[in-house]
Amino acid sequence: MIIAFDVDDTLIVPGVATGLPFDTPNYENIAIFHWFQAQGNYMIIWSGGGCDYAQRWAEKLGLSPVAIRVKQKYDDVDIAFDDCAGVDLAKVNVRVKRINNGKSRKEWNDHNKIK
Repeated sequence: MIIAFDVDDTLIVPGVATGLPFDTPNYENIAIFHWFQAQGNYMIIWSGGGCDYAQRWAEKLGLSPVAIRVKQKYDDVDIAFDDCAGVDLAKVNVRVKRINNGKSRKEWNDHNKIK
């Protein structure tokens, strides 16, 4: 199967959500990534922030996906893990728990957009 994981609020928790001055790994979702990878699945890390952003986080987190992509709908993706409600990114879309959902990410998201 082809499995895709988003970066922001899925593989990492932004500092704005934790009150820390830096982003932190989301170890629960990283463990799920490792489980699917250990089963022999084709693993993708993607981000709306682009391939370079996704690649940097994959390296920082010590993850070895088969592919890095820009986050969007792809017909070949079987399961997508993302924090956003109502997304249609794959055949099966799994919404992960967003840490401290009441905290606005607008300024943080604007800062991380592709320029």
